[in-house]
Amino acid sequence: MVQVDLFTAGAVFAIILLAYHYLSKRYEYFLTKPIPCLKPTFLVGNTGAMLFRQRDIAAQVKALYYAFPDFKITGFYDLMNPIFMLRDPDVIKKIGVKDFDVFMDHTPTMAGATEAEVSGEQLFANSLFALRGSKWRDMRATLSPAFTGSKMRHMFELVAECAVSMSDFFKAEAKAGKKLEFEMKDTFSRFGNDVIATVAFGIKVDSMRDRENDFFVKGKQMLNFQSLIVLLKFFVFRALPSLAAKLELDFIDKDLARYFKGMIIDNMKQRDAHGIIRNDMIHMLMEVQKGALKHQKDEKDTKDAGFATVEESTVGKSTHSRVWTENELIAQCFLFFLAGFDTVSTCMTFLTYELALNPEIQNRLYEEIMETERSLNGSPLNYETLQKMVYMDMVVSEALRKWPPAVVSDRYSNRDYTYDD
Repeated sequence: MVQVDLFTAGAVFAIILLAYHYLSKRYEYFLTKPIPCLKPTFLVGNTGAMLFRQRDIAAQVKALYYAFPDFKITGFYDLMNPIFMLRDPDVIKKIGVKDFDVFMDHTPTMAGATEAEVSGEQLFANSLFALRGSKWRDMRATLSPAFTGSKMRHMFELVAECAVSMSDFFKAEAKAGKKLEFEMKDTFSRFGNDVIATVAFGIKVDSMRDRENDFFVKGKQMLNFQSLIVLLKFFVFRALPSLAAKLELDFIDKDLARYFKGMIIDNMKQRDAHGIIRNDMIHMLMEVQKGALKHQKDEKDTKDAGFATVEESTVGKSTHSRVWTENELIAQCFLFFLAGFDTVSTCMTFLTYELALNPEIQNRLYEEIMETERSLNGSPLNYETLQKMVYMDMVVSEALRKWPPAVVSDRYSNRDYTYDD
């Protein structure tokens, strides 16, 4: 029989009480501020329903957003971390534009609590999304020239090739008398996969015809966030980002990361050895390594005709002397994959859903497409002509407004900030 003396039991009980008292104090943050906040639950804050999978992230954000409809700013606790929820467009614009230098960082989830804690071997933590401080600013300036109008024109040609290939597949299926019934999320995922493969990784795949190609299969495995191991990693990333950084945790499976990194490195070596130039992200990363990717002072971007675009910020046009490692550059290809694979297919799925519900909009869009085709006189669609398809842009923008693939955007203040209403 195990015996525990009274002193030991009392000491353990006292430690538990002290820990509870200390942790409970974290939930007093909003009590001293004129910010309304739902009553938190110990340890899980206001995110318990999402943590225990009673709500998805979209439903959780919506519930928090509408909890106090008469306030511009409200509060909630993500586990034990106090978070401000912004509900006023003017406040969001002030933080996201005017005072962006204070809020350039994302919350240190999956990246480490400080810039110095990020390991050079991690992939997601070294991507533009997760980088922080001066390192983010320098990477932003490094990549900015890769997405100017002239570079986008070249990338558009690669995207158009994938679209033509998918269109030809459907035509061939119809000509063969097959029933054209497809699950749209899967179909658009395959299209997005092929676009990312050719634009970001410099390889050509055809996921409509070769449905089990390695790139598509391994890509879906990498984006499977439902496994127990990945969920546990996510919890550590959210609750203890500094510990996750010290352990060099990466939510991307090591074997899959090795597969994609090897593909990129081999591709770069082949191009370097044989002088191959292809207008994609691999080529741009090679230009970055050589210090040859710069903003063109005399470049004239195509002006859009009412497109939902924004001006380039001064951050993207700044200069620096930082030398990037191979892994830090490869991480940007991974971000391209992670940011584009599911978001593109989700947007296109909801867009087609809305067109099916609104035949008058579908017909008007179809008329613009046919008018554009007639204006090309048999030539393939080009970047400049696409810019003139104003109604197409309106339809895509409205689909993104109603069904945003990214349901929430976060920012992290890098210094004390005062907002006066």
